[in-house]
Amino acid sequence: MSYDYNIAFIGNPNCGKTTLFNYYTGANLKTANWPGVTVEKKEGMIEYKGERFGIVDLPGIYSLTYYTLEERVSRKYILDDKPDVIVDVIDASSLERNLYLALQLIEMGEPVVIALNMIDIVEKRGMKIDTKKLSNILNVPIVPVSARKKTGLDILENLISDIVHRKKETDKYNDYNVEGNENHFYSYDIENKIDAITKRLKDKFPYMRNYRWYAIKFLEKDSEINETYSIGLEDIVDKNYESEIIHQKYDFIEKIISDVLINKNEKSVVSDKVDGIFTHNFFGLPIFLVIMAAVFLLTFTIGDYLKVFMEEWLTYFSDFVLEIMKNMNLSDFICSLVIDGIVAGVGGIITFLPNIVILFIALAFLEDSGYMARVAYIMDGIMGKIGLSGKAFIPMILGFGCTVPAIMASRTLENWSDRIRTILITPFMSCSARLPVYVIISDIFFGKYAPLAAYSMYIIGIIVAVVIALILNKFDNTKKTNSLLIELPEYKIPDLHSVFIYVWEKVKDYLIKAGTTIFIASVILWFLLNFGFDGFSENIENSFGAEIGKILVPIMTPIGLGYWQIIVALISGIAAKEVVVSSFSVLFSINNISSSEGMSRLSEIFNSSGFGMVNAYSFMLFCLLYIPCVATIGTIKKETGSFKWVAVSIGIQLGAAWGTAFLFYHILSFFS
Repeated sequence: MSYDYNIAFIGNPNCGKTTLFNYYTGANLKTANWPGVTVEKKEGMIEYKGERFGIVDLPGIYSLTYYTLEERVSRKYILDDKPDVIVDVIDASSLERNLYLALQLIEMGEPVVIALNMIDIVEKRGMKIDTKKLSNILNVPIVPVSARKKTGLDILENLISDIVHRKKETDKYNDYNVEGNENHFYSYDIENKIDAITKRLKDKFPYMRNYRWYAIKFLEKDSEINETYSIGLEDIVDKNYESEIIHQKYDFIEKIISDVLINKNEKSVVSDKVDGIFTHNFFGLPIFLVIMAAVFLLTFTIGDYLKVFMEEWLTYFSDFVLEIMKNMNLSDFICSLVIDGIVAGVGGIITFLPNIVILFIALAFLEDSGYMARVAYIMDGIMGKIGLSGKAFIPMILGFGCTVPAIMASRTLENWSDRIRTILITPFMSCSARLPVYVIISDIFFGKYAPLAAYSMYIIGIIVAVVIALILNKFDNTKKTNSLLIELPEYKIPDLHSVFIYVWEKVKDYLIKAGTTIFIASVILWFLLNFGFDGFSENIENSFGAEIGKILVPIMTPIGLGYWQIIVALISGIAAKEVVVSSFSVLFSINNISSSEGMSRLSEIFNSSGFGMVNAYSFMLFCLLYIPCVATIGTIKKETGSFKWVAVSIGIQLGAAWGTAFLFYHILSFFS
């Protein structure tokens, strides 16, 4: 889609950039991957005064160096795509940290507007920022905004429009032009070297933009710049000046802070007191476990209450479709395919939508409130003992939602060894796709203790991941451990608009999966269970599915899962974990499996075959830990670039699943 102008939103993590982006774009939002890489990008569009503005939400970064994938993607977009305006979203309550990226952007010589976000928090602390003086020092326009309270956003929008038009007409923008946008704050020696490199660059590359920025990159011995531009600078660049440049930038920032920030010694007393509890060395972890327990209690109680309405709708819809097909005199074959295969399979999954929505709402609130960053912080000690930093726990937390973006998040880790180990253990986190399995099995076998049984899967997943990481660390010869450097954002009331968009995107993905992957898997499973070597068979025991399951019965019997139907359900779950539940609907011809009648019928089938509570817990454990879905497998291949690591991941998960299920099955059998 073409736009009249392209705007880039950039900023540090937790600066409120996404909230601001969501406000402007709303439903006009699409998510994709940057070409050739696995960093997710968000694009949106707004119409302002009859013109179309395309907005790109760049990854949250702290600098424009070339160390992480997010930094490379952001820098490449600015250099190659040349957005008309760069909106640097700054957390006003953490001005010193945020100004480092702002100075780097200004040095690039591109049109920059600073959106000074969370200005309400600064005022609440009793502080004040002299935005006019700050604008004069940096020589860029600054707009104080509050993305959460929706203040200053119209002014920012109008300023962006004004700048792009002035730039188009005069190649200047609101009197802030490239030549006048240079802050010469480095030492005399470094400034002289910048001037000398600039002169040489102008001679060899007369059409290059942003000479000063490139000169600084040569002084920092930036790998990409040195590889891209061949120019002899040995007589000027006698060493790597990166450390000196960083320190002198922060010296300049410190001077800025002293000039523009009034009452800077004021602190957020409430935030500090809350952190004293939530990040406490002893109480921090138990509090996290209690919070997650509350999340799953809500997921079951409220979700199950709302699920009843979905079940009634599915029963009505199934009867309605069946009645239509009978009136059309369709064959029993077609009726069975539609009702027992498609409606039972896909519909059975949709009935769990209330549980999924409650879970995502809870996770969105925890994330937007600033709490999830604290979880990574309190886990730093535990992760350090297994050779990883608390930063590795961030992808694991994301795994509670979906394993695919969680594995992609491992790219923020500094070294390859840490990244590989994090990729291998992240699939042990219990993603939302497994929730329907926990709901139906725990409701059938554990009654009022169903939330506790489901919650235990999440805890066991974390424990298994930590144990596997510890084992992998023993085989890692690098033994390089990174300290955790993470921003603890301000606690804030979650933005309802951002929460809505987050939940809607997840629900939409769930429904799309129900209409595609689960639909196809249900149809294939129906054919496998209704056809055998002799063609169509009404006896499911003679089907291809039964033959496949029976081959694996001896392997699964020691863990209490020696039932071919269970095995077929688990195999189908490789397509998507929700398919495990929909396969029960197809396997046992139960149209509305999540209803009280459907679960009662499934319970009778299980009990009649000797499948009891211990078997059920073993089944939940195996479903938690065994082979991930095909989307996750594909993501592992993309992230590692090798089928070897895909094979290693599958092998580790199958081994962990079988071993853990075996251990719990025999221990619980001993006490039952």
